[in-house]
Amino acid sequence: MSFIDYVEINPSIKLEKGKEYPFIEMSSVDFYAREPQQIDIKEYSSGVKFQRGDTVISRIEPCLQNGKSFFVKNISEGFGSTEFLVFRPKDKKVNNEFLYYFLLTDGIRKSMINSMTGATGRQRVNNDIFKSLEISLPSIKKQERIANILSTYDDLIENNQKQIKLLEEAAMRLYKEWFVNLRFPGYETTKIVDGVPEGWNKVTVNNALAYFIGGGWGKEAATGKHLIMGKVIRGTDINNIKKGNFLSVPLRYHTANDITKRKLESNDMVFEISNGKIDNIGRCLFVDDLILSSCGTHTICASFCKLLRPKNLKTAVTLYYEINNMQLSGKMLPLKKNGTNGINNFDFDGFLAHEFLLPDNDKLVGILCKIMGKISNIQKRFFITRNARDKLLPKLISGEIKVPEEEDA
Repeated sequence: MSFIDYVEINPSIKLEKGKEYPFIEMSSVDFYAREPQQIDIKEYSSGVKFQRGDTVISRIEPCLQNGKSFFVKNISEGFGSTEFLVFRPKDKKVNNEFLYYFLLTDGIRKSMINSMTGATGRQRVNNDIFKSLEISLPSIKKQERIANILSTYDDLIENNQKQIKLLEEAAMRLYKEWFVNLRFPGYETTKIVDGVPEGWNKVTVNNALAYFIGGGWGKEAATGKHLIMGKVIRGTDINNIKKGNFLSVPLRYHTANDITKRKLESNDMVFEISNGKIDNIGRCLFVDDLILSSCGTHTICASFCKLLRPKNLKTAVTLYYEINNMQLSGKMLPLKKNGTNGINNFDFDGFLAHEFLLPDNDKLVGILCKIMGKISNIQKRFFITRNARDKLLPKLISGEIKVPEEEDA
């Protein structure tokens, strides 16, 4: 049967103009994740509308190709970017959550991508493709079973993400309490002169670094000699990698003839120095062995970022949390300067002169290291679970893996 016999596209929903509703913008949507990263509240004026049980997918490149989509699960009704398409079952012959997973399959995605029209770089899905799209669906009982199986994996994935977020928040609270407010274990008996505890050192970022370099750049296809295939971490990848979504970093051809000086190593940091959104400037990724083994040995950072290489692990961990504290507290903002074409360029020289404290007590940094280790282990679980779901999804949807109806189980 035709796709549109089963599914409504951009179904009608009444929202009152001027009234506040949950709002989801494109940048808040993750790659192949069931729930968006962030839900804001805004007054409705215009935008694509959706309600609980709908599937929402980007209709514009490269967001569609990158898998930006979500299932409306925890809000009753809301709206979002005009670059979304909304899908809803026409009747009870189709399970809402099964439809979400069905729309993630390669066949549907490729049909949508192949239909795209418009100017290069801003092409959008031609909705007429759905009129000619023929599909076959299993019984509603099997749909429910398949949705339940895949939902179990997504529940684990989301639980891992929540654990990572809680651990990150705990580490930041400890850092702020010990290194900023100076209420570290034993502070009552420690002499503090000019804001520096006895035995501690105040250092500049520049003095803490053994090496730094601007990021390289990559292209989607080879256009010359001496190009090396590898992964290029952009600022937009940082939050995804922190959650364990290493596959969000695409392969590109490095344009530099020699990337030896730009290759990321364990304990390096990728530091974002330019972005259209001021709040994103200063995002930082701590590179560990798990990230390198997942992304590959020829990984560099993009040109809107810098590679930071601290002198040792103790300095790296302390500087990483200092950067995060600066970024979260808005202390990066005085260091910015307006760029061109909507890009805000970071005053990197001002950042290099920024001072922070290094403790003499290795145990304090050691506790932060342990939390980072726990986060890395959860990221690994996320990565394994995500891969298992992604491999299972097409096999369940296609019937390659047989799923009995509930009464036959």
